[in-house]
Amino acid sequence: MVKGPKGELALRYHPRMAVAYTSSPSHITVNRPDDERLSRSLHGLTRNLINNMVKGVTEGFSKTLEVVGIGYQASLKGNAVSVQVGWANPLVVEPPTGITLEVPDPTHIIVKGCDKQLVGQVAADIRRRRPPEPYKGKGIRYQGEFVRRKAGKAFAGGAAQ
Repeated sequence: MVKGPKGELALRYHPRMAVAYTSSPSHITVNRPDDERLSRSLHGLTRNLINNMVKGVTEGFSKTLEVVGIGYQASLKGNAVSVQVGWANPLVVEPPTGITLEVPDPTHIIVKGCDKQLVGQVAADIRRRRPPEPYKGKGIRYQGEFVRRKAGKAFAGGAAQ
């Protein structure tokens, strides 16, 4: 269990791992019983999960999404985000507990929270509503994401015979 200014997170780690906390110099140590392949992978996984929990409750995590396209925009309605991306009705995304959504301008959505996995999952769920298409690049993408563009139809030239 980790508590901090941004929130509180809990982790159920694998019973094979030994996790110890020392308070004098505040340290958390993760030990493995042997050098088997499973133990080594669980050791690194447990260490990184605990590190992400500590970082999350102190600094927090965020992901930024870009809304690209003519007439595509996002707006904040209470704590939910309404996204217009070419469908007949706007998409309304309600954040789960522990997640805050911000819309600094109509083309950007910021997902913030202390749980790294939940922040990434909410951002992926929003992006999945309208992923960027390869011809014009319209859709919802992560900030800095490169969308590979395809060429359109080639003009053969001349009339059909």
